[in-house]
Amino acid sequence: MAKQPMLKFITVSRDMPEKRLPNLRREDFNEIYAEYADEKAKEQSSRCSQCGVPYCQTHCPLHNNIPDWLRLTAEGRLKEAYEVSQATNTFPEICGRICPQDRLCEGNCVIEQSGHGTVTIGSVEKYITDTAWEKGWVQPISPRAERSESVGIIGAGPGGLAAADVLRRQGVQVTIYDRYDRAGGLLTYGIPGFKLEKDVVMRRNDQLAQGGVKFELNCDVGVDISFADIRAKHDAVIVATGVYKTREIQAPGVGGVGLERAIDFLTVSNRKSFGDTVEEFESGRFNAHGKKVVVIGGGDTAMDCVRTSIRQGATSVKCLYRRDRANMPGSQREVQNAEEEGVVFEWLSAPKGFVGDPVTGVMVQKMRLGAPDATGRQAPEVIEGADYVEEADLVIMALGFEPEDLPTLWNTPELPVNRWGTIKADYITGATELDGVYAVGDIVRGASLVVWAIKDGRDCAQAILEKMGAMTAVAAE
Repeated sequence: MAKQPMLKFITVSRDMPEKRLPNLRREDFNEIYAEYADEKAKEQSSRCSQCGVPYCQTHCPLHNNIPDWLRLTAEGRLKEAYEVSQATNTFPEICGRICPQDRLCEGNCVIEQSGHGTVTIGSVEKYITDTAWEKGWVQPISPRAERSESVGIIGAGPGGLAAADVLRRQGVQVTIYDRYDRAGGLLTYGIPGFKLEKDVVMRRNDQLAQGGVKFELNCDVGVDISFADIRAKHDAVIVATGVYKTREIQAPGVGGVGLERAIDFLTVSNRKSFGDTVEEFESGRFNAHGKKVVVIGGGDTAMDCVRTSIRQGATSVKCLYRRDRANMPGSQREVQNAEEEGVVFEWLSAPKGFVGDPVTGVMVQKMRLGAPDATGRQAPEVIEGADYVEEADLVIMALGFEPEDLPTLWNTPELPVNRWGTIKADYITGATELDGVYAVGDIVRGASLVVWAIKDGRDCAQAILEKMGAMTAVAAE
């Protein structure tokens, strides 16, 4: 009888890949987790209980076949594991690095609920696809036949790239328009290298280009080309711009020198990682070296900013968040990593105003948690008389993102948006009220996760393919 390769969670403990020491990882922008060795990946995969109702799969937005590729990895059938993983996820090596597994698949692992520690799903996912690239199993897209229909995609972030991948595999002609000089969106310029090294994103961009996807970069829709012209050139258009407008704060001192937006700070830092010469960095504006840095916000973008500031050589880095640790929206794993690297968190603290121009400090008001708000979260309340000034040479606003006013920017008032400014679109197909116009990702959902954008892009592409098939059938009759 063959030896059972699975269900070893009782005898084998959870073991994450080795994490680089804080004093070493503070010095560079390399990823902080090492790669699994083959035997360790097999060992950790073998802990999966192969439960009848796989909650890991249910709670994954892409519904990845996690138990299947864990079993294949445990059995040493890694190429098959890659094929199963790739079947439902366009970028598994990216999701394995940046998905909040503690809130999704791993957080709902059955053996985690039974006290044995979750299977390290994200690390195995990353290992499978990194190995696939290393072994040459990942090949450029090669459609069996070309189709005459074309789709224009506005935005080269994860949603747009995922849609392009699905469409090109069926022979559809795809052109992606993006305002930046490199494709990838926030994967390229928003997420720091210590979470997602840039060669991981660039090789996917190259794979798509080699497979026939056309990239029109440095192309600002509404300026360099009109939305109407893009619609006229293609049979369908997918809007996948994401949300880049920073939420503003109204307080005394706003607008002074030294108060910066998180997206600008991160973009400049990532450009430096590519080796670009960036004047805003050289001038010191977006360089935290030798400065007291205060980051305002508690999401993953705030975590990216504090950890980037540490690596740039800030003398101190503090993060202000108006709720407590248990109620922050960012990944708890990221908070732990930041604390290890020297970041200080000031919980229940909110900015009241800013001192100096250039800035020399943040006026902070202390908070307490009161009654729950409309979402069920406890609403922060000001503690009167507990204000103080936190010294700062650089203040970074990481308060979240909102959509740009696309109907105005694109001179398309008929583009349907809701009261928050996000595009009204079907959550499954991405279809809008405008014929042939679709929308996916954050521009529909609001600021969300990369994995949701990938799902939206894949689902939308499938809906477009089905419509094209129907249209072809009608034309043939």
